[in-house]
Amino acid sequence: MEEKTVLSMKDICKNYYTGGEVQHVLKNVDLTVKKGEYLAILGPSGSGKSTLMNIIGCLDIPTSGEYVLEGEEIGDQSEADLSRIRGQEIGFIFQQYFLLQKQTAYENVELPLVYANLPERKRRERVEECLEKVGLTDKMDYYPNQLSGGQQQRVAIARAVANHPSILLADEPTGALDQKTGSQVMDLFQSLNEAGNTIIMITHDAKIAAHAHRIVRILDGVISEGAIEDA
Repeated sequence: MEEKTVLSMKDICKNYYTGGEVQHVLKNVDLTVKKGEYLAILGPSGSGKSTLMNIIGCLDIPTSGEYVLEGEEIGDQSEADLSRIRGQEIGFIFQQYFLLQKQTAYENVELPLVYANLPERKRRERVEECLEKVGLTDKMDYYPNQLSGGQQQRVAIARAVANHPSILLADEPTGALDQKTGSQVMDLFQSLNEAGNTIIMITHDAKIAAHAHRIVRILDGVISEGAIEDA
């Protein structure tokens, strides 16, 4: 049985116009991701990886080309529809966590479920389940400033998986962490992938990318696949 395609990009281009000049940031990108994959997009600063991440995450739309996410053509969506798709289909994990400082770990994880209008009882079940997955059941009443960097990132991961999104989209997820804590977060990603989560990780670090099962390189807006020689 063929694996389900979660996202498909065909001939994606992204141009920016500054001072009468055209900057071609993404150049004819083709990318397909199957359900359950663990993919790393690897590239240096200025390679176009952040632009590609923004398009994958429906934070931006391409200048041209076709992007289909879970059967929906993204380029045709309104801002309201893009917001809905982000909330339902994408679980974002950022380098700086972006937790609400006046909300507990529990409340941070609960937030996307509130937006999704999930009943309170189901919200509690889901939040407790997600915090258990990341090993923070005993910290649910803690505020971000009472947690270590690694614990904050695990809360952010719990929040990202709360709505059972189609994709976990992680942007330099260990960038603000020390090596040991970063390694623990990578182990958690491995566990989440083994549990069936589709993960796309954006990184400039070949050693971090090597944790993924498939690697796509991006350089000057062009992507290619292959082994990492310098990992």
